[in-house]
Amino acid sequence: MDFVSGLVVYILLWWWVFLMSLPFGVRPPAEPEVGHATSAPAKPMLWAKIAASTLIAGGLFLIVYLVINSGVISFR
Repeated sequence: MDFVSGLVVYILLWWWVFLMSLPFGVRPPAEPEVGHATSAPAKPMLWAKIAASTLIAGGLFLIVYLVINSGVISFR
């Protein structure tokens, strides 16, 4: 796998993990402000989810990289 292919795989994995992590740990506010959606999260914890997505996507990328380079799955 060359650099560009690896970068594309990592970015796709990162977004996949990040979008799947968005619903975890969010709660709507007890008293929503006027004009805001009642379902909007009070504390979305985006930085923690970004950090977790980076680490998880790195681990998944390592697994994908090893599987592709080992020849278990051939794309040629």
